[in-house]
Amino acid sequence: MYVYDEYDQRLVDERVAQFRDQTRRYLAGELSEDEYRPLRLRNGLYIQRYAPMLRVSIPYGLLSSAQLRVLAHVARRYDRGYGHFSTRQNIQYNWPKLEEVPDLLADLASVQMHAVQTSGNCIRNITADHLAGVAADEIEDPRPWCELVRQWSTFHPEFYWLPRKFKIAFSGAMQDRAAVMVHDIGLYIVRNDAGLTGFRVVVGGGLGRTAILGAVIREFLPAEHLLPYLEAILRIYNLEGRRDNIYKARIKILVKAMGAETFAERVEAEFQHTRNEVPFDWAEYRRIARHFAPPSYDPDAVAGSGVVESLRAQAPAFDRWVTRNVKAHKVPGYRVVMVSLKAPELPPGDCTAEQMDLLADLADRFSFSEVRSTHDQNLLLADVRESDLPEVWRALDAARLATPNIGTLTDMICCPGLDFCSLANAGSIPIAQQLNDRFSNLDYLYDLGEIQVKMSGCMNACGHHHLGHIGILGVDKHGLEFYQITLGGSATADACLGDRLGPAIAKSEVAECVARILDVYLEQRNEDESFLNCYRRIGIEPFKSRVYAEVTREEGSDVATAD
Repeated sequence: MYVYDEYDQRLVDERVAQFRDQTRRYLAGELSEDEYRPLRLRNGLYIQRYAPMLRVSIPYGLLSSAQLRVLAHVARRYDRGYGHFSTRQNIQYNWPKLEEVPDLLADLASVQMHAVQTSGNCIRNITADHLAGVAADEIEDPRPWCELVRQWSTFHPEFYWLPRKFKIAFSGAMQDRAAVMVHDIGLYIVRNDAGLTGFRVVVGGGLGRTAILGAVIREFLPAEHLLPYLEAILRIYNLEGRRDNIYKARIKILVKAMGAETFAERVEAEFQHTRNEVPFDWAEYRRIARHFAPPSYDPDAVAGSGVVESLRAQAPAFDRWVTRNVKAHKVPGYRVVMVSLKAPELPPGDCTAEQMDLLADLADRFSFSEVRSTHDQNLLLADVRESDLPEVWRALDAARLATPNIGTLTDMICCPGLDFCSLANAGSIPIAQQLNDRFSNLDYLYDLGEIQVKMSGCMNACGHHHLGHIGILGVDKHGLEFYQITLGGSATADACLGDRLGPAIAKSEVAECVARILDVYLEQRNEDESFLNCYRRIGIEPFKSRVYAEVTREEGSDVATAD
């Protein structure tokens, strides 16, 4: 993984010192709330419902074991013993004390971590496929490009005060595991007919109040033109994006208003200037890429499969875990271990300090001292020898990190909702618990196959409900919590937004509503047909008829989806 040089470290250390002084002056009354607010936001600090919330950057989801141990330390020392991993592959702390945040940031800086640009109207954390570098379907590892863009975008003087927040995602594989189509800029690594590597450029995606899939504005951008082309996109957005209305300030609104073709023409015209102003340095790219060279894999690792197969035959729990939570690796004899943060009794995405310490230890012993966070709010060990799977499983199982539910209905995305967030209209965590209580039978979950449930507690869509096979959006109706259901969304290569099922339903009936939806699927599916394909074949009406025959809903609750 990338290791800071002296310039990187100095930048982070200086930012900690600056924020320490800014916070001191604010607490002393020398800075007003209006003066302090943009300063804390640029350092990842929000004021939430009950306490400050700090969002820590995990660039493209990659963590060293040393960094994970410091995140565990932060959870113990400054929070309440846990952190929450988000869909942007970051970690959030919900209970730090404002006066202690500078010390917290100093501890993070000691292991090359920070919270810079994790909030505010700037370029946020760069995200990527969590299987980058180990996926068999990968064209090229996107992480060197992610790191290049991270360095380019950090403190970029021209793009530090954009009309609105800005998010960029990369995918280097045939399969999209990073929800690229719903980012302000999405970048797919592709090869042209000559075999040269470049990027398909998608612009104007986003969820929330106005959910839109991005538009392709360049089918093939030569790799060496990446930074000047990004610069051109950002310049057009910075110039033309609306600043008079926060709800219409995202680039997706600009692209829609201007039209993708016209927007692309504007970008191409600006690109003629930026390609000369922002020259590409292949030597710098190669320097960065060396940090992502493959580790020293054991050529004899293929010999371990017999041990695994023997234990699978003897231990059903181990067999279930291998089937659901262990994924293929491009190197023979190695596997990817998905670490489920979806134990039924815990909020999705939460991880305790003790669990983080354990994972750091396992990473040191079994996965080249690296851990990754995923878009789906889980963690993973990317490079585990197959012969080590039994020992890894026993350790994870003892720590409640081996729930064999990856890809099932209970492997749900869930925002913090009304339990923490000051923007939320309804709870998300209680609905997750309701679903876990209702769907606890693993055999039933496995029979259903892959079903992605995603839920948000408000229209800001932090839980990506628009993209769920089953999406759940919390809404407030006269002080009561109701929930709107969408069906048929997808975040993968065939990305689409879900269709609204109908009026919002009562909080107490969400799990039963989902059960009726699943009953329709089980009755209507063809052999081996997934939920998503079944929905696309039969449409929404059979689901709607079943659900609204019995559920309680508020009359007239025709609630629009939301940003």
